[in-house]
Amino acid sequence: MCKRLLISIAGVLVALVPAAAFQPPGGQSEFVPVSSLPPAEQLPAAPLLIAAYAFVWVAVLVFVWSVWRRLTKVEADMRALQQRVGRSEGGAPR
Repeated sequence: MCKRLLISIAGVLVALVPAAAFQPPGGQSEFVPVSSLPPAEQLPAAPLLIAAYAFVWVAVLVFVWSVWRRLTKVEADMRALQQRVGRSEGGAPR
């Protein structure tokens, strides 16, 4: 029992030692304005981010429009079916 416990503790320590060795370096100590950064560090992904948001909004609008159109067709079909049922019963539709 003790042997298993010691092996388990040793395994955990062996797993944690490499994780502790690869700590990230310290951050910068002062504010650096974006205009003074080299071009490689100036957020080149901003146009891609804007394009991604625009694509998602267009996709949502197309989906909502599609659902609205299909719902309109289903409502028209239900009205036509209700009229047919009303005529076949010989009375007014409910």
